[in-house]
Amino acid sequence: MPARADRPATAEPRRSLIWLQGLACGGMVALAPETMLLMVVLLGPGLLALMLDRQPGRPVARAILLCGAAACVEPIRALWAAGHSLDAALAGLGDLGALGTAWSAAAGGWLLVELAPIATRAVLDAHSRARVARLHTLRERLAEAWGFDRPADP
Repeated sequence: MPARADRPATAEPRRSLIWLQGLACGGMVALAPETMLLMVVLLGPGLLALMLDRQPGRPVARAILLCGAAACVEPIRALWAAGHSLDAALAGLGDLGALGTAWSAAAGGWLLVELAPIATRAVLDAHSRARVARLHTLRERLAEAWGFDRPADP
C-alpha cells in the first residue's frame, strides 16, 4: 500500500510553508530580537487570531493582522530611530498609547470582518426592495396602458 495515496495533495506544500515561516521567525529572533519582541506584543491579538482561525484562507486573522500591522509602523520606526536597543524596545512596550492603538486597530479589523457581511446584506436587501417596487409600478403602468386587468400582487 502506498502511503502517499492516502494523504491529500496539499499536505506537502503546507508543511514546507510552515517550516519556512518558522525559519523566518527564528531568523528574526536571532538577528533583531528587539524588533521581534515589540512586534509580538503589538500584534498579540492578531497572532492569537491566527492560531484560532480555522477557516480556509484565515480571513479574520488576516484582517486583524493587517489592521494591527498598520498601527505598528510608528512604534517600530521609533524603535529603529532610538538605536534599536532592548531599552528602546522595553520603552516602546511601556508606551500604553502605542499598545492601545495597535490592539484597538486589531479590534477594528475584527469588527470590520464581523460587520461587513451584515452591512452588505442590508444594502443589497434595500436595493432589491427598491427594484421590486419600481418593477411593480412599471407593471401597473403597462397594464393600464395596454388595457389589461390589474395584476394580482404575489
